[in-house]
Parts: sequence; C-alpha cells; structure tokens
Amino acid sequence: MKPISALKKIFKGYMIAGTAVLVPLIGTYLILKFIILSADDLAMSLLPARLHPDELFGKDIPGLGLIATIILILIVGILTRLYFGKKLVQLGDYIMSKIPLGRGIYSGIKQFMTAILTRSEDKFKSVVAVEYPRKGCWVIGFVTAEPIAQIKRIDEKRLLNIFIPTTPNPTSGFLIMVPQEDTKPLDMGIDEAFKLLISGGIVQNTFTKREL
Repeated sequence: MKPISALKKIFKGYMIAGTAVLVPLIGTYLILKFIILSADDLAMSLLPARLHPDELFGKDIPGLGLIATIILILIVGILTRLYFGKKLVQLGDYIMSKIPLGRGIYSGIKQFMTAILTRSEDKFKSVVAVEYPRKGCWVIGFVTAEPIAQIKRIDEKRLLNIFIPTTPNPTSGFLIMVPQEDTKPLDMGIDEAFKLLISGGIVQNTFTKREL
C-alpha cells in the first residue's frame, strides 16, 4: 500500500472514531440546552416580573425554569392520580373535544405523548419473526394482542395482531394479522429488538453474546 493511501486510511479511521464520539455528545448538549432554555422562557413568562431571578437575586439563574417546570409536572401528576384530579382531567378532555379546531390538535398531541411515555414492555407482549412480504423473507414483529371478534371469524386458526416496525424508526409501521403457527418466537427482549431495528441490524451484541 502506498504511503499516501495508508495515511488516508488512517486519517479516515480517526475521523470516523472522533465523529462517533463527538456527535452524540454535542447533540445531547444542544438538545438539553434547548430544553432548559425553553423551560426557563416558559416559566418566566408565567411569573410576575418581580419574581424573576434577576429581580430576586440580582442575576439570571439558568435552569431555574426547568426545575419549576419539573415541580409543576409532578404536582399535576399527583393531582391526576386523585379522584378529584381525574374528574378535572375528564372535564378538560370534554371541553377540548367541543372546540372545533383545538380538539384535533389536543387529541393528536395527547395520543402522541401517550404512545411515547408508555413503556414498550407495556405496549408489546413478545418479539416474533414473520415471513413478509413473501415466503423466505423474514421481518421482526411485535405481538400486541389477539384481533377483534370480526377478524377472528375470517380464519379458524388463532390469529395474532403483529405490529411490523420500520427501520430506523420503529415507532412507525403497520399492523398485520397472522396465524400464530406462522410466527417464530425470538429469544430477545423488546428493548433489544428496538436497538436492532434502529441500528439497521448493526447493534446486536447483547443477544448474540447470550446465544453463545
């Protein structure tokens, strides 16, 4: 190998290694910075000017708004667990459902947050392999439940609802109903399957080592 080609290969290797380390760190920093500043702006907009940190302490305190937001979320979470709080939430849902423009936005955001905040273990029962879209091709699927009664009447076999996720975004996908005998259970957890899908099959160390 020529010296220039060898140097290019070494340089490329170092660049890839450095990028793999720095990009997640910088990305995490920028996202956290955005969240903290946004929470600060929101909290400060709700407080009277005399209660702002620069008025009370003589200087701005970054992150104070985030702390206030977390406390507010905790208080609301505690209240919604109580009977009175649940009734208030139901009343709020009813009021928002009567607003022509707001009900679509509110319903969409609420469904999105419910899907994000619900643990994957609670949404999916197990991981299976399914032949799709043709025989001989296998995809990873998540068993969600058994189909509704109308679907069960189509086939005498026991059918399963299988969510087929997409790569690299496994939160999107489509639903198929498959006879249980046509699925192959996989010895991996829900989180492991998500890592495999997000990485496009690259990250598979955990269950590969376990099989060995």
